[in-house]
Formats: sequence, C-alpha cells, structure tokens
Amino acid sequence: PFRGGPASVSDDLLLPLRRKSFIEETHFQVAYSPVPDDTVPGTGIGGVLATVTETTEQKYAERQLRTLRELGARGAAEARTAEAACAAAAATLADDPWDVPFALFYLLDDAGVRARRVASVGFDDASLARAAPAEADLAVDAGPWPLREVAADRRIALVSGLAHCGDALPHSPWAEPPREAIALPLASPDQPIAYGVLICGISPHRVLDAGYRTFLELAAARVVTAIRNARALEQERKRAEALAEIDRAKTAFFSNVSHEFRTPLTLMLGPTEDALALAEPALRGADLETVYRNELRLLKLVNALLDFSRIEAGRMRASYAPTDIAARTAELASVFRSAVERAGLHYRVDCEPIDEPVHLDGDMWEKIVLNLLSNALKFTFTGAIDVRLVRRGDEVALTVKDTGVGIPAGELPRLFERFHRVAGARARTYEGSGIGLALVNDLIRLHGGRVEVTSEVGVGTAFTVVVPTGHRHLDPERIAAAPAARPSRGATEAFVQEALRWMPDGDAP
Repeated sequence: PFRGGPASVSDDLLLPLRRKSFIEETHFQVAYSPVPDDTVPGTGIGGVLATVTETTEQKYAERQLRTLRELGARGAAEARTAEAACAAAAATLADDPWDVPFALFYLLDDAGVRARRVASVGFDDASLARAAPAEADLAVDAGPWPLREVAADRRIALVSGLAHCGDALPHSPWAEPPREAIALPLASPDQPIAYGVLICGISPHRVLDAGYRTFLELAAARVVTAIRNARALEQERKRAEALAEIDRAKTAFFSNVSHEFRTPLTLMLGPTEDALALAEPALRGADLETVYRNELRLLKLVNALLDFSRIEAGRMRASYAPTDIAARTAELASVFRSAVERAGLHYRVDCEPIDEPVHLDGDMWEKIVLNLLSNALKFTFTGAIDVRLVRRGDEVALTVKDTGVGIPAGELPRLFERFHRVAGARARTYEGSGIGLALVNDLIRLHGGRVEVTSEVGVGTAFTVVVPTGHRHLDPERIAAAPAARPSRGATEAFVQEALRWMPDGDAP
C-alpha cells in the first residue's frame, strides 16, 4: 500500500505470545489498507492502516473439525479390526501435532484384565518403549498411566506432570514438551467391558478449556465408533466362517455317513436277494453271518449318531454309579485281543487295581474304551498296542498307546472336531463317520474328565483319558446307588466285528 498498491490481508498470522504463564499459540488476521494523502508526491499515500483481528479460537475450531471429519472417514474406510481402527485414528491424529502432540492407544482383552498398546502418535521406537509399556496387567496397574481406573470406571483422568516419561516425549513445533496428558475411556454403552483407553498429550501452548476437552472427547468417540463397527464386521465374518465350516462339515458328514450306510446295506442285500429267490426263502450259514455282522455295523453307526445328536442337543443323560474301573476296563480290553493278535500286533493290558470305586456311566465308559482301541488298531500295522490304567492322585488315567502311523503336529488341535479326519493318513480302512474321537471327548467331559494326546509321525500315538475319583464333580441327581445292567453283547461285538473286517482275511467291504 505504501507504493500505491491495493489493500492486502494476512489471513492467518501464527504468533507465539507470552500473555499467560506459558508461550501461547495464537492466530491473527491483519488487514493493511492505504491512507490517502494528496500532499504526498508520487503515490499520494500518506500511511497504512493495519487492522488486527484475533482468530485463535476460530482456527482451533477449523483445525479440530477437520481432524474429526478425517477420523470418521478413515475409521469407516480402513477399520476392519479394532487394531486397524486404532492405527487409522493414530495416522489421522499424527497430522494434527498442535492439538495432539502425542497419543497412545491401548486395547483390552476380552476379560478386561490386560491392556495392549496397539498404536501411538509422536514417538519413535526408542522413546515409545520408555514412555509407555507394550502391555499392562490391570489387576496390578503399576504403570505410569491410569489405565485401570479409566477403563473400569469409564471416566476421564487428567495426568499432570509427565516426569516419568523423561526425554521420551515429543516436542511441539516450538520445541516444548507437553506438561499434561488426558486419558479417555474407549467404551460403548452397550458393552460391559471397555474396548480400551486413549491417552492424548495436551499441547503445551494451549489451556485445556471446555472446547479443547470436548474435541478430545469427540475424537475418542470417533475411535469407539470405528472399533465398534470393526468388531461387528469381525463378528459377522467369524459367523460367516463358522457357518461355512458347518456347511463343509455337514457335507463331509453326509458323504461319510452315506457311504457307511450303503456298504453294509449292500452286503446284506446280496444274501437276502439270493435267499428270496429260493423255493424256501431262508438265510443260513455264511450268508446269515454276513447279514448279522453288517447289522451290528449299522447298529454301531446309528448308536454313535444318536449319541452325537443327544450331546449336541444337551439331552445326553448319564447315570453315574460306583464302578470297579480296573476290572471293567480290563474286561472291555479283552474283547479286542483276538482282533489285535490276528493283526500280528503285541497286546499288553495293565490295569492296576484302584482302591476305591470310580463313578462312571457304564455304557459311556464302554464307548470311550472301545473307540480308543478301535482307533489304535485302525492306524497300527506293526509293533504293539498297550492299555494301561493307573491312579494319579485324585484322578484315574487310562492310556491307550500304539506304535502306529502317528498324527502330524498340525492336526492335533483339530483331532476332536466332529467329522474331521486326518487327510492322507495310512489306515486299515478309509471308512468312518469322523465322530469317534469327538464322541470320546464329549463323553469324558460329561464325567468331569479330559482327554490328553501325544503323537509323533512314524512313531505312534498315546491317548489318555483322565477321570476324577469321588463324585463331588458330578450332578447329585445323576448319581446311582448301584451300577446299571451291562449293555447287550451286540454293542461290544459291533466294535470287534468291525475291527476283524479290517484284517486281511476279513470280509470285503
């Protein structure tokens, strides 16, 4: 304007002012207008009027609204998991160092007892390790940040004095470290446990007034929304995966069961049709034995399916009675001796006497033992099968150990899944519904016990079922005074006949 030009405006003049007890971030708009003076030769401008208007609060609001919009946009676009939601929020806050000099994002586990740092703003790796622990046990909460009280009480906490961070804190654009921080709960009203905690540094050049505090609360709310949406997506994805897995299992199950039913029915139809073609229809001799063996096989399959469906529906009812577990187990193991020895394997049964009765459901225990023995014989071609029953303090452990093909380590976690079978494993037969071991696991859990398994490919496998002694762990209404009557011979014989069919001189499938 002094040279005769038009009026000019400086829209945002950023100035550090010490008009309070600290260097304050301030913003001004300055307009320069020429003052005409005809007596001034040349330009005719006698001076310039500078009009100064403070726009500090306006600039704060514009910047914060921009940050909040970006938080919402990034959270919706990038958050597929809670961790990703926090990372996206951290990337947004990193673009606003004037309002958020630093930030720490902690997520809680499902139980709400441990906090894990998942994202940060303003730190390098070395300073981050000094300023904030990677994990925190909220039962102790001895760390520098009030994670436990903020998460548990869902209240905002102001952290004054950050001396514990030393020189790890980032400095402002005017080379001053933050003096305060605020810890905000990341919590949704519809969730009983908070998602986590957001810790934000307070700018050393601003007062934490109502507007500044509201901005930080709204930023935390944006993060909560992103986490909630991500969790909903994650749950929906898991639900879809679970449904897909159920569908795959159902398809495999029906395929397996269809084959299982078809094979014995085919073996029964041949002799039956031949008998019907005779002048005096009758089944006798080898044909009658074939039909009987396959009837037992069908009975075994149907019983297993019924047990499985009852357990799934929660309708499996046990009757626990005091049982001489050693004598009963030795008796059940003895029925497999002929099949094991015909396979050319050594068979050792060692059931040491137990000095007190163990409460068992006899029918369930029979299925547990016979399924384990059948499984061992199915996958063992040389060596031995050992059956051992011992006492372990307040528990009794039955171990069925074989020298069979073994189970790959990657398959062990899925071993007791219903309908799951180890693909490509060498076996005496590839038939089966895939519910034998799952049934063992379910039945032993009904006894308050568990199944343990160790295996090495090419060396063998050992299954151990552990059942507690006494009856305090059982439903009192399901305890019987005396053992129930022994199941019919057909249930046990079905396992043995099936095993004998696997032998080289057994019936063809």
